[in-house]
Amino acid sequence: MDIIKSKDNKTIKYISKLISASKFRRIENRFVVEGVRLCDEVLKNNCEVSIFLYSVSAYDKYKNTVEALKNISDNVFCVDDRIFSALSDTKTPQGVLCVVKTLDKQTYFDKINKNGVILALDNIQDPSNLGTILRSADAFGVNGVVLSNDCCDIYSPKVVRGSMGAVFRIPFIITSDLAEFITVFNNNGDSFACVLDESAVTIDKVNFTKPVLSVIGNEGNGVSKEVISACKHKLYIPMKNNAESLNAAVAASIIMWEMVK
Repeated sequence: MDIIKSKDNKTIKYISKLISASKFRRIENRFVVEGVRLCDEVLKNNCEVSIFLYSVSAYDKYKNTVEALKNISDNVFCVDDRIFSALSDTKTPQGVLCVVKTLDKQTYFDKINKNGVILALDNIQDPSNLGTILRSADAFGVNGVVLSNDCCDIYSPKVVRGSMGAVFRIPFIITSDLAEFITVFNNNGDSFACVLDESAVTIDKVNFTKPVLSVIGNEGNGVSKEVISACKHKLYIPMKNNAESLNAAVAASIIMWEMVK
């Protein structure tokens, strides 16, 4: 196999654009997965791989993973280590990278336990927060995650990496109308908006009876008024000393833990 040795190679340029541009990811319906652990998740979850890229030195280190991915990928390229390092979005690249078709979770989400626990995210903007939230949702056994369509891109490299593979495992959907989704959910379940309002019921007093949905809002502005109005209840996480708010991922983790107890 010829080894790619130029950063001007069309495949390198294509992958670089997928890494950096969410709009291009949406147009192409593709996203980038880098690192052995995440590429192993691609294998475990039978994802559709359009491009598999590996560095010269990665083959000896991760031969089993490389061979398995070569067998399922539409296009396979070996690349010079220096070029891979320049392309990589990580500080210490392992030399394996997949371009994967975006995950169609609609059917998967429709099959989840409707009598379970749902987390909704309203305009979450920090990829690190979103990745951590997905990781926690997976760890706590949350049945599904609903994202408003103005959340940051769930397929950004930082989210995928921060989720530690949860993006492949947790059922999620992206909705254009979160308030409407909650209104429909209310026909069979209970919904809570997490707010910075001490008049709301404190989380230690909430009886989370399934099916239940809770909403975490934007890092700076919280849950939108429209979404708060759609929820049946408001809840508040009490804080001591001079703390004014919690990080969105921390608040989400606390609420998810309480919902699944």
